[in-house]
Amino acid sequence: MKDTLTPGLTHRMTYPVTAERTVPHLLPEAAEFASMPNVLATGYLVGVIEWACMQAIAPHLGENEISLGVHVDLSHRAPTVPGSTVSVDVELTEIDRRSLTFRVTATDDHGVISTGTHRRGVVDREKFISRLPSPTREI
Repeated sequence: MKDTLTPGLTHRMTYPVTAERTVPHLLPEAAEFASMPNVLATGYLVGVIEWACMQAIAPHLGENEISLGVHVDLSHRAPTVPGSTVSVDVELTEIDRRSLTFRVTATDDHGVISTGTHRRGVVDREKFISRLPSPTREI
């Protein structure tokens, strides 16, 4: 990690919600998901929030470093329909060695849809890949 990575770093990302990111598309093989309304799936919302945190820190990582999501504590308090835009605001609130904690707020066209925290760990990409089972090392 570079010295430029410090608490207080903020980032905003916008994400247009498409029909492919709704609950029925999360695990289409699961009838329970397939029968749900077409609203942004919590699983996809978590992915968008992780992405925003990754974007925030990307310029501050070393050449061989990546970050991995290690903890999420997020609400999902309102539905978002396709055609809406989600804005994710993240703030890096704590750095504990190689562990980064973010405060997160996500809104859509109607208001707040998610709040909480997300933690990421910074690791050396090659070391991480070398510890994976053999068939997965080609990632």
